[in-house]
Amino acid sequence: MVTRCLVAGTAAAIVSVAAALSAQSPASSMTPDQVAMELRKPAKGYVQPKTPWGDPDIGGVWTSDAALGIARERDAKFAGRPFLTDEEYNDAHKADEQRRVAGENAVGAFRNDGAWKTKSYRQTSLVIEPEDGHTPAFTAQAQTRAATRDRGSFGEGPFDSPLDFTLYDRCITRGIVGSVMPVVYGNGNRIIQAPGEVIISYEMVHDTRVIYTDGRPHVNPKIRQYLGDSRGHWEGNTLVIETTNFNDQTSIGGGNGNGLRHSLAMKITERITRVDKDELRYEVHVDDPNTYVKPFTLSLPLTSPPGYVLLPYECHEGNYMLPHSLSAEREEDKQIAADLAKGVVRRRKSIQQNLDAGARPIPGRTNPNDEE
Repeated sequence: MVTRCLVAGTAAAIVSVAAALSAQSPASSMTPDQVAMELRKPAKGYVQPKTPWGDPDIGGVWTSDAALGIARERDAKFAGRPFLTDEEYNDAHKADEQRRVAGENAVGAFRNDGAWKTKSYRQTSLVIEPEDGHTPAFTAQAQTRAATRDRGSFGEGPFDSPLDFTLYDRCITRGIVGSVMPVVYGNGNRIIQAPGEVIISYEMVHDTRVIYTDGRPHVNPKIRQYLGDSRGHWEGNTLVIETTNFNDQTSIGGGNGNGLRHSLAMKITERITRVDKDELRYEVHVDDPNTYVKPFTLSLPLTSPPGYVLLPYECHEGNYMLPHSLSAEREEDKQIAADLAKGVVRRRKSIQQNLDAGARPIPGRTNPNDEE
């Protein structure tokens, strides 16, 4: 396979992978379909195992930590190139090794996050279609749906009700795409198979999907769900999942499923292929003409390092964050009213206070409430 090698592998292994890629056609001439096929190629000598009832076996516990370090959108310096050069790959390999070592030696709640990044890849972006490696622009219709809730607790509100928060903030769902994309932690995926069914569970926000592969039709189009209605079938060793019947409450644009929401018209097609004993290739094609000016496809690796498990994710809408955020805003309402009664007119205190998610000051920014 020309797109990966063990981070802890030998220099010889890196050289052999680089040599294999140099023998390919020029990467800049590859179409998105050719890139996808290249990424789905099985490792040399790998034979796909079967379940007792004859389906390709893709079961196990997998992590999208494998995709950390691969940018979602292609950097301008890689324009026209879906794969790294030999020199660029070696630099990426070194960065991945540093990430793994840092994760293994971290102290605190985020220990081992990033430590499961045990392979390096030549992809220049997770977006492989369109050819430029960028998510297509929003349509004019989609832009009219933009709202402060799209950023939720990462934005400045107003926070007047739970509906002003994202579904991720509310521990409801990150959506299908948001649940598999790599973020800072909680990137686990468990796949269980049974005759006529494939079940996928996501670690963060603990969603589980039951995907029928027995040929049954989709449910009535009037039935709309956060994760839509999924039906699967096998094309060779690849599981193809077609999902329709989405509601319009989730998003696929940002990390953790935040961002501008998609429309009721969205359809997605996922492809899952086992390419090695410890690796899957996951691909998702998004088609929503009411939200994006054209369809697009993301492709990423999922790996199963030794010792990797899913951990419980104890999150629900009644946890402390949501009621505390709302109560803090109501307290600010009272204080503004009290100040006004004293003749003091002031602006509302900023929610973010120019602090990052760890409550640390963002370098180069001043507190917006400071008197300057």
